[in-house]
Amino acid sequence: MKAIGDQVVEEEVSFQDDEVQRRLKPPNSQFFGRRPDALPSLRVHGLAHANSSCSGSPVCEGIANLEAMAARMQFVLTGWIIRIEPGKSQKSLPHLENVADIKKMKTAGICTVKGIQMTTRKALCNIKGLSEAKVDKIKEAANKLIEPGFLTAFEYSEKRKTVFHITTGSQEFDKLLGGGIESMAITEAFGEFRTGKTQMSHTFCVTAQLPGPSGYSGGKVIFIDTENTFRPDRLRGIAERFNVDPDAVLDNVLYARAYTSEHQMELLDYVAAKFHEEGGIFKLLIIDSIMALFRVDFSGRGELADRQQKLAQMLSRLQKISEEYNVAIFVSNQMTADPGATMSFQADPKKPIGGHILAHASTTRISLRKGRGELRIAKIYDSPDLPENEATFAITAGGINDAKE
Repeated sequence: MKAIGDQVVEEEVSFQDDEVQRRLKPPNSQFFGRRPDALPSLRVHGLAHANSSCSGSPVCEGIANLEAMAARMQFVLTGWIIRIEPGKSQKSLPHLENVADIKKMKTAGICTVKGIQMTTRKALCNIKGLSEAKVDKIKEAANKLIEPGFLTAFEYSEKRKTVFHITTGSQEFDKLLGGGIESMAITEAFGEFRTGKTQMSHTFCVTAQLPGPSGYSGGKVIFIDTENTFRPDRLRGIAERFNVDPDAVLDNVLYARAYTSEHQMELLDYVAAKFHEEGGIFKLLIIDSIMALFRVDFSGRGELADRQQKLAQMLSRLQKISEEYNVAIFVSNQMTADPGATMSFQADPKKPIGGHILAHASTTRISLRKGRGELRIAKIYDSPDLPENEATFAITAGGINDAKE
């Protein structure tokens, strides 16, 4: 339950029995506790009314009774249930939307009021069944629940205290990143083949589930695989290094294989729904790699503009997901040879693909290159708050680890 101004906000009501059962099922994990708010989804406090036919009952009989009560008490059903506090003027209350509209938005991956604010009117109108007039009412309701105003730098600093870091498995690498990859941000690692990108992804699947500093409790992981390089058995060896149950580790990783760039984008709607459904349980989203399918689906300069536009839309979606649900996002990226590099006498003729679109969307960019044997060298390529520096790490049977002298 969250407080917004002088309103009390509770999670939305679902009318599907199978969805209720799924939300009541606690996560299976030995690294982090069960949801404290795993209460029956239909227990909506504050619905009882003096004139209500079901006064004193925690759940009204049938959807019709619930909607009738909501209409009398001026409830808002745009992703959250609002309990109106005494003395609240009815004129300032948002418009009532029906449950069908909520389901349509949730299908499109819009599950919260903040998610509505982050979505353009054009994108909402593209959802089947939502007219322009209805979208305007939904937007108006969302703006009344969360004011899109400014914060002072101090207030934003307080908000940033919820940011957490996930360890890489190497102390030197963590020091380079200021503690590990951070939440509410997109961390991109690019390099040639055999530089450790996929090994980092597998290591994060385990380390994200381990308790960390500053009260970080660990959580579940979603892994989107575009290159068919995910190996569950690799996680077992990493789990044994950290002395945790390999089966429990595997049970806390949700895996999806993406086959096209469109499929990759569609999976993000499922990701957003899952993050909302189990709020605070998921801590990390991994995409390995983010550009592989775009290189296949779009070829030549004639399709470059279309590819970059689709890529920008997906990266914008990732940024919003990371901020909305306070999760860390780690993406790996490939390299390409730069034909014009030899003319400008550049030392390294290779560069990461994705162009300026990906460069601007990534919060922190890490360049990886090969060292001697199993050693790899990571360099901060771009970051808003980290200095340009390097760190050496090793790829071991237990994942990413410190390099031995």
